[in-house]
Amino acid sequence: MLGAGIAGHTAAAYARRWLGRGDSVTVVSPNDSYNWIPSNIWVGVGLMRPDQVTFPLRPVYERHGIEFVQGHATEIHPEGDESHDGPYVSVRRAGTAPGDPAGRVPYDFLVNATGPRLRFDLTEGLGPEHNTMSVCTVDHATRAAAAFEESVERMRRGERQRFVVGTGHGTCTCEGAAFEYVVNLEFELRARKVRDKADVLWLTNEYELGDFGMGGMHMKRAGYVIASSVFNESLFVERGIDWVTRAHVHEVAPGLLRYENLAGEEHEVPFDFAMLLPPFSGVGIAAFDRSGTDVTTQMFQPNGFMKVDAVYAPKPFEQWSPADWPRTYQSPAYRNVFAAGIAFAPPHGISRPRVSPNGTVIAPAPPRTGMPSAEIGRSVARSIVDMIHGADGPTGRASMAEMGAACVASAGANPFTGTAASMTVFPIVPDFERYPEYGRDMDRTFGEIGLAGHWIKILLHHLFIYKAKLRPGWHFVPE
Repeated sequence: MLGAGIAGHTAAAYARRWLGRGDSVTVVSPNDSYNWIPSNIWVGVGLMRPDQVTFPLRPVYERHGIEFVQGHATEIHPEGDESHDGPYVSVRRAGTAPGDPAGRVPYDFLVNATGPRLRFDLTEGLGPEHNTMSVCTVDHATRAAAAFEESVERMRRGERQRFVVGTGHGTCTCEGAAFEYVVNLEFELRARKVRDKADVLWLTNEYELGDFGMGGMHMKRAGYVIASSVFNESLFVERGIDWVTRAHVHEVAPGLLRYENLAGEEHEVPFDFAMLLPPFSGVGIAAFDRSGTDVTTQMFQPNGFMKVDAVYAPKPFEQWSPADWPRTYQSPAYRNVFAAGIAFAPPHGISRPRVSPNGTVIAPAPPRTGMPSAEIGRSVARSIVDMIHGADGPTGRASMAEMGAACVASAGANPFTGTAASMTVFPIVPDFERYPEYGRDMDRTFGEIGLAGHWIKILLHHLFIYKAKLRPGWHFVPE
């Protein structure tokens, strides 16, 4: 397994549970800790400590017979080479000097679950090393919390502060995480009695609020069917959060960001605190055949995500189909290679692609985090185990066009006054042939907000960390 995030960790855990003692499972990851990323939003406003959302991986893997290699995968050699008969991955182990040769980790089956490369570099001035905050990693979230506290102290001294939260590029994904962060930030400003000194702005590449990279959704609420745009607008209006949609941030200077909208117009927004998520790409692994010829383009899309059993032929939006989406996540080039989670290349977006008159793409990329990542990780592990036991090909199926997802989005953390939006969607990729009116099954797509959702969110935080630690009965906790 390359990667120990939700997809890779899940795949490794199930593979180890289902395989015999004579089989080995190896996880390669540059990080020696597991991070339950969905709770980073609470770290980012100072409500949780880093140690509450992370734990060391090595003791967990040692306890369960999983080999752990800390390092970066740099190359895949799916046919081996002239000096090594079997397939292997070149790994730059942690602690090695830049000039040292990479080590080799052999494999019979490979799962690429490396997650994304955070492309702060695609927007000038974006990121914690420059002018904005992030909650993509626990370190980023810790820095965001410190910057947030500094703004709170300034407001207590009478200064006014402007907070901008959202996406830092026109092709970003994970709008849901930024959404959770902005409503929790606003809640904390009220809890700390400085809300009157704050302006809060949501800045997003979504065409409408509530798109979330899924083309938006309609859902049942209190017996009515409403659009997610109305749902999100009502939340923002109630909380006094302003919003700008259809935006591509192209530059962030200290205290000032510049963005282009879908009409091609340029705008500036001053800020005191900004948390803007970056776009994603693949991590940049190369691939070589036995003769040393570069076959990276056979295994990966230009964006670095791995090709799987999807339909990648370019099509107009009107011809996109749920059938384009992968089911098994097997590489079409090598039958013993799979991808899971963010590492697989989607065939296209879910939201309609849009381009400004200047040629700038402003359209959310499809989300592949959380529950879908875990479901895919488990499905890939099932396929590999069955193929080891004699199956002709992959047996696991986990198409995002055939699976639903549940999300509990925190909207303020407090045991008495907190809230969370509890939502389900089925399927993730809309299917207008099966569900002509809304593209989704309205009996399984709904949303509610309230205090009960907050308690569910807290319960899920502890349950999923318990599951990730592979505690007794972990496999009974659903993905």
